[in-house]
Amino acid sequence: MKYDVIVIGSGPGGYVAAIRASQLGKKVAVVEKAEIGGICLNWGCIPTKALLKSAQVFNYLKHAEDYGIKLGVEATPDFEAIVKRSRGVAEGMSKGVQFLFKKNKIELISGFGKLKAGKKVEVTDGEGKVTIFEADHVILATGTRSRELPNLKIDGKKIIGYRQAMVLPELPKSMVVVGSGAIGSEFAYFYNSMGVDVTLVEFMPNVLPIEDEEVSKQLERSFKKAKMKVMTSSTVEKVELKDDLCEVTIKTKKGEEIVNVDIVLSAVGVATNLEGLGLEEVGVKTDKGKVLVDDYYRTNIEGVYAIGDIVHGPALAHVASHEGITCVEAIAGHHPEPVDYKNVPSCTYTNPEVASVGLTEKQAIEAGYEIKVGKFPFSASGKASASGNKDGFVKVIFDAKYGEWLGCHMIGDNVTEMIAEAVVARKLETTGHEIIKAMHPHPTMSEAIMEAAADAYGEVIHL
Repeated sequence: MKYDVIVIGSGPGGYVAAIRASQLGKKVAVVEKAEIGGICLNWGCIPTKALLKSAQVFNYLKHAEDYGIKLGVEATPDFEAIVKRSRGVAEGMSKGVQFLFKKNKIELISGFGKLKAGKKVEVTDGEGKVTIFEADHVILATGTRSRELPNLKIDGKKIIGYRQAMVLPELPKSMVVVGSGAIGSEFAYFYNSMGVDVTLVEFMPNVLPIEDEEVSKQLERSFKKAKMKVMTSSTVEKVELKDDLCEVTIKTKKGEEIVNVDIVLSAVGVATNLEGLGLEEVGVKTDKGKVLVDDYYRTNIEGVYAIGDIVHGPALAHVASHEGITCVEAIAGHHPEPVDYKNVPSCTYTNPEVASVGLTEKQAIEAGYEIKVGKFPFSASGKASASGNKDGFVKVIFDAKYGEWLGCHMIGDNVTEMIAEAVVARKLETTGHEIIKAMHPHPTMSEAIMEAAADAYGEVIHL
């Protein structure tokens, strides 16, 4: 019952930390109360991408004639089959993590884990049996859940969160999506693609409010082009159930508007899972719902660590994974470089996709930089034209004095696969001129990055 490392939570932070610890020769156990792989793998990143792929295929079929292909019958979505495929993808990935646990000799302990004094973990299984385990190091990786607004309580049927949105028994005719961050925007796009009458409500002036303003405006135009109703600078004041419909009162700049829909999806962020972990009893310090840690994820209590969504930083799967690796490498006596939170890529899998890293144009100006901005629209891209979707652009921001790549912002087909170039280049302190002189293959979407860099320096060829 004694381990070198016990990880509480098996999401992309927890399971990655466990595997890396095992690779470094540690005896490791993972405590998990639900599905292996956590929310991301089972109810987040992976199954949503499966849903979105079905939406993409359906959209291709609806526009097949644009590509010179005639279909014998009109394409219609089999929603039950779409959901079934999504769940199958998630289940397959979960089994993959279980295989990795066995391969790396990691013990899986099923139940709810709670910290106890003296580096102990109390685990209560599904039948109420309590077992105490010990470890030299305990890593908390318990993640988050849907956040609830006081006036928007999730009942799981008419007012739903992201989990219910992935497994609805049938397609609704209409839906209000509250919140246009990555989760809200992706579900709004998915259900709109399925033929649902979607209204997207956002409190801030722009959808995807943390993205560069030009990108946000472009996505809003694309949503409206797809017949989605987008209401920014607006709030949902209340939802009342009337005749099996949700009567949604929305406050806008022009006054109140009432919308009647089948379903309301609340996508207003997430809340950390810290309840019942024993943090107060052990004395682990928290601030505003987050565990306080240093650069190597050590809490104020010796031998207790925290990673992922429960610590300050972007609540993203790839961030949690990097934090987990950094944490256990430090535990093993290595000297890992701290995670660079200024170089974290962000991706939203709508159509068009959105991807970014670094400072927005506004942030760069506010930080006092003199900047060079380059932009290359996909309307000038041969690959985008051939692919049939010319919406979007690549925007790059450089420091005018030293050529430092301050930010990169993309919107268009497959840009989530392209952003890593900017992440690696920024890591290597690559300048704008080096990007221009690095040969990019033609025709590709990725050459738009080179062209945007060239535009920033007045050397663009294809504009």
